[in-house]
Amino acid sequence: MFVFLKLTNVFQSAVWRFFLVVGSFTVVLFSVYFTLNLANELKRQERKQMEQIADAQLSMITSDPNCDITFQSKILESNKSVPMIMVDGENNIIAATNYKQDFEKDPTFFKKELEFLKKTDRPVILEHKALGIKNFIYYRQSHIISYLEWFPYIQFSLLFVFFTLAYLTFSSIRKSQQERIWVGMAKETAHQLGTPLSSLMGWIENLKSLYPEDEQMKMICSEMNLDLEMLEIVAGRFSKIGAKPELSQQNLFDRLRRHYEYIVQRAPKKVKLEFPDFENTAPVLVNINAILFDWVIENLLKNALDAMDGKGIIKLEVTENEQFVFIDVCDSGKGMPKSNFNKVFKPGFSTKKRGWGLGLSLSKRIVSDYHKGKIFVKQSVLNQGTTFRIQLPKKKSK
Repeated sequence: MFVFLKLTNVFQSAVWRFFLVVGSFTVVLFSVYFTLNLANELKRQERKQMEQIADAQLSMITSDPNCDITFQSKILESNKSVPMIMVDGENNIIAATNYKQDFEKDPTFFKKELEFLKKTDRPVILEHKALGIKNFIYYRQSHIISYLEWFPYIQFSLLFVFFTLAYLTFSSIRKSQQERIWVGMAKETAHQLGTPLSSLMGWIENLKSLYPEDEQMKMICSEMNLDLEMLEIVAGRFSKIGAKPELSQQNLFDRLRRHYEYIVQRAPKKVKLEFPDFENTAPVLVNINAILFDWVIENLLKNALDAMDGKGIIKLEVTENEQFVFIDVCDSGKGMPKSNFNKVFKPGFSTKKRGWGLGLSLSKRIVSDYHKGKIFVKQSVLNQGTTFRIQLPKKKSK
């Protein structure tokens, strides 16, 4: 039921986002279509206006008795927005209107402007063959048309900004929700583990008292104590999720030695462990939270064991440079395709039949969020093995 509701919520969320995106683009595309049509219509009107001006000029030149001089003047004066240059057949500028510059004071500007207009649009021709007159009117489109032509780009830019801000906002909200879920689940898990742990401790003590002379029982109780301590550590780890962890300077090899001592008793006999020589290796100091960092190493070692089906090699190597310490956990197991290198760190992703697929997700969270480091798949080859790498900032010497 829970899984069904979860999938339903995810589906509804995806459908809602889809309709939001489609609806937004539909509105913008309709607005762009309308704006471009309006700009084209205004261009046609301006062209018609220039042709009317040319007709009026020609009518005045030829002194057509049917031409109303007053009407001609009104046509000429009606052009208040379209910059216009009139030239004769020899390319000499006769007049220029609606420019901030004055033609007589700045002829160089108008020569350059004329060359530009010749390249952008065809002129309106003013011709009277009987009188041997042929002039040309070149014009720029008005500012309002220029604004309308730029408006679609502004719309798309605003839409891009809107979706970017919406994506960042929703991502932040979703991350905050996931954070609360993680913390709530972790705290509840730690709380639920408390009661059975206390009970197990009591049962172990009872076994010791019932069989005080039985050496085999002592050994069993000792191993059970180790597992019980591990469970207590797990409960402690969950209780620290969501709280700001305290980092302290630690010798990395001291932490790794503990894992070797624990796993060597529990790994199958056909699994060979290759760890650093703890006794003869110089300390490597890093700032870590020991409880949480141990969780990461434990997850990587368990994944390595699961990947090998009871036989193979697990190798743990530590290297460093001036800035970082690198911990490589290698196995000779099944390996994975490159397409899974990033997926393995997502919550719920797992190639195993059992488990929730949270181990590597938690590990990434611990390394990146709490230790300011990185964890990633360094390399993997199908049927040959996988290497996970942890990169931690080195402890700077004062």
